[in-house]
Amino acid sequence: MTDRPTEARHSQSAGLHQQQPAEALSLLLDAQIAALSALRPALPALGQAAAVCADALSAGGRMGYAGAGSSGLMAMADCLELAGTFGLPPERTPMLFAGGAAALLHMKGSVEDDSTQAQRDVEAAGIGAGDVLLVLSASGGTPYALAAAGAARQRGARIVGLANVPGAPLLEMADIAVLIETGAEIVAGSTRMGAATAQKVALNMLSVLVGIRLGHVHDGHMVNLVADNAKLVARAARIVSEVAGVPAAMAEAALAASGGGVKPAILVARGMSPERAEARLRETGGHLAPLLD
Repeated sequence: MTDRPTEARHSQSAGLHQQQPAEALSLLLDAQIAALSALRPALPALGQAAAVCADALSAGGRMGYAGAGSSGLMAMADCLELAGTFGLPPERTPMLFAGGAAALLHMKGSVEDDSTQAQRDVEAAGIGAGDVLLVLSASGGTPYALAAAGAARQRGARIVGLANVPGAPLLEMADIAVLIETGAEIVAGSTRMGAATAQKVALNMLSVLVGIRLGHVHDGHMVNLVADNAKLVARAARIVSEVAGVPAAMAEAALAASGGGVKPAILVARGMSPERAEARLRETGGHLAPLLD
């Protein structure tokens, strides 16, 4: 393990404990920014991953997430946002987290080594042919992550592996390997810092690109959002108003006529009936652009 770059001493870490708060925070910020710069070489692989995930979801499959510890938390943060942001039902985006719900209150390191539980989690989630599993591990060697990837692949799923160490086992076994080479942490081995930050941003970008490919993002608007609180109801009305080019009152009326669906409401506001709007969206696979141009 000591050979892993994430376990090495950072060049700026000497004397960190003696720094004044402002200087220490500046070093920590610089380390986070440097970690993000490691994403640029990973962009082609992230694009490939988004394509296979979008294809799986379009064909009725699922896009699952799996991870342990900090990597698992980054995966969960992205996974849980997909329903509200892009209208993806939670059953289409299962989350496999080492230790389950109990580990969210008290994360025990031992669950990261539980390969048997990872296999059980894959089986319980029903991950298999037609699905994609995003597996995250900073070291790329976490037993839970490797076992989840192996079990899902045996059941016919495609594996996207995200890791921060070159040549990691997870990257070797993945169908699509996403290396985010963040290097040494300024607190040696604390991959909740640079490595986790880069993983979170990688997932943000990947899932947004998936949303774009599915037609759930139009001109930077989340046109498939689920408006289940006052803030999102207001946002939905603003989106309909801006995309359809109609006043707020007309946008609200179109939303009401469409049962709250943003995409059909945009078309209703442009003159379609709710039934026609739904039919046309089915024809385009949920993409608005062909119906607005």
